[in-house]
Amino acid sequence: MSFSEIPPPIEVEPGQDEPKILSRPPGPSSRSWLVRHAHRAAPMGPKPAHQPGDLRAPPAGIVYASAKGSNVVDVDSNRYVDLAAGFGAMLLGHSHPSILRMLDFQSHRLLMALGDVFPADSKIALLERLAALHPDPNARVILGQSGADAVTAALKSALLFTGKPGVIAFGGAYHGLSHAPLAACGLRESYRTPFAEQLNPHVRFADYPAQADDLDRALTQVRAALADGTVGAILVEPILGRGGVVVPPPEFLPELGKLASEFGALCIADEIWTGLGRSGKMLYSLGAGFTPDLVCLGKGLGGGLPISAVIGRGAVLEAWRRDAEVVHTSTFAGNALACGTALATLDAISREHLPERAFSLGERLLATLKTRLGRFSKASVRGSGLMIAIDLGDRPGRASQLAVRLLERGYITSTGGGRREILVLTPPLVLAETLLAGFVDALELSLGTLGA
Repeated sequence: MSFSEIPPPIEVEPGQDEPKILSRPPGPSSRSWLVRHAHRAAPMGPKPAHQPGDLRAPPAGIVYASAKGSNVVDVDSNRYVDLAAGFGAMLLGHSHPSILRMLDFQSHRLLMALGDVFPADSKIALLERLAALHPDPNARVILGQSGADAVTAALKSALLFTGKPGVIAFGGAYHGLSHAPLAACGLRESYRTPFAEQLNPHVRFADYPAQADDLDRALTQVRAALADGTVGAILVEPILGRGGVVVPPPEFLPELGKLASEFGALCIADEIWTGLGRSGKMLYSLGAGFTPDLVCLGKGLGGGLPISAVIGRGAVLEAWRRDAEVVHTSTFAGNALACGTALATLDAISREHLPERAFSLGERLLATLKTRLGRFSKASVRGSGLMIAIDLGDRPGRASQLAVRLLERGYITSTGGGRREILVLTPPLVLAETLLAGFVDALELSLGTLGA
């Protein structure tokens, strides 16, 4: 059987069960596993008030054992509804039948080819599918292994094309933590400070506009940064993701595009979170009056396997062709298995109309949350598609506390904002709408216990 002769997909039957908590998380098995984790994993984040492995201080969180559809089961056999979905990466939910089928098919025929030297057929098929997402009929693609890898490739491409090292990024932005995107990370300065001497010194930050009143100030800052002629790239999230799911005014991206064109810079749209239906559109940045030069995809592209991509104007990516060899690649870039699951993911997104479903379901969820949470004066709700923020106001760490309360009731969520004051919902796009009623009840109860 050849790659072009894959049988038609089977029907999707994801796990869509209500939570079932047998022992308050973290249960005893999760505690044991987390203590072991603390002993061997490199420590990240602030220094704890207790020593790692100190059994007097209970570890936080749970340990996953299995997952299906919109459900996660931990090592204590507690069942949760997953409203984080791998930080938004599990667009199709866990163990989607199309992904499992592709894994079985591809793993029996080819796991790995020889990168760009002798590529796999699945890689070439994926390049064609991804290029078709960009309006440029001559679009080209660079494959990578992570979102940060895609951003790195996009920044390199911008420098090759423009010859300008400068980058404009935005406050609250998060593009990954490898060195190239780290320099443009506006979420927390503490991420950049220890490595400042190794990072691009030509990055300048502008404010990200949360509402119409912020737009002129942000664009004025961008124009000022462009004025000296050294900026080759404007790196922007169409919706600020980890920074708090901030949806900018509709004029923001078109105006950025005009400024970039005026000053000879490229616009790089980081669609690692927003893309592939998460925001209610296949690509959120493609709209009236704006077409990004380069688009970065990652997270959900591989259906749970690590793969990313830069899709861009052919003329821009042609800048990689030089007299002396210059490449952006790695041993596992274009991995046959991940390319196969990426194709299966794109097929499922299209077949199941998931961007449209995310938009309509997200609109209903937003409306319900605004009504039900109206009595909490410090809480507000925003978002697009199934990318939703519950902003708890100027109270650092409050969203982390809320996430713990929700976990105890069987709902996995994540947090955002520079001070973890925002609860973030990025569920699978296949989430059963019936599961949201229980979540909204649990959210309202949890906010009440926190005195929100």
